[in-house]
Amino acid sequence: MDVCGIKCINETKVRETVKTLPPKEDITRMADIFKALSDPSRLKIVLALLNQEHCVCDIAAICGQTDSGVSHQLRLLRTLKIVKNRRLGKIIYYSIDDDHVVSLINMNLHHVRH
Repeated sequence: MDVCGIKCINETKVRETVKTLPPKEDITRMADIFKALSDPSRLKIVLALLNQEHCVCDIAAICGQTDSGVSHQLRLLRTLKIVKNRRLGKIIYYSIDDDHVVSLINMNLHHVRH
């Protein structure tokens, strides 16, 4: 069982742990990132971008989705700073925003394979 047999709170430990928690705004932003990555379609897009940048058409072909569906998902991923874009003429290329995202994905992949 995962239930305490006796209700006794160690106030010292609780205070110490509460001091280490990030601010509420940071916790909310972290949860938003995990929510975004919990969607299989968005996660597949992020995985497709791990090693190289792609345009929407390429991502749609890789992920088996429509261009508009991919664009919608990319908009959310961009808002959360998971992906970024760059324009080259009329084409917009998407890539992972920074190495933190790559580390997060790689650690998760390692965890599920372990």
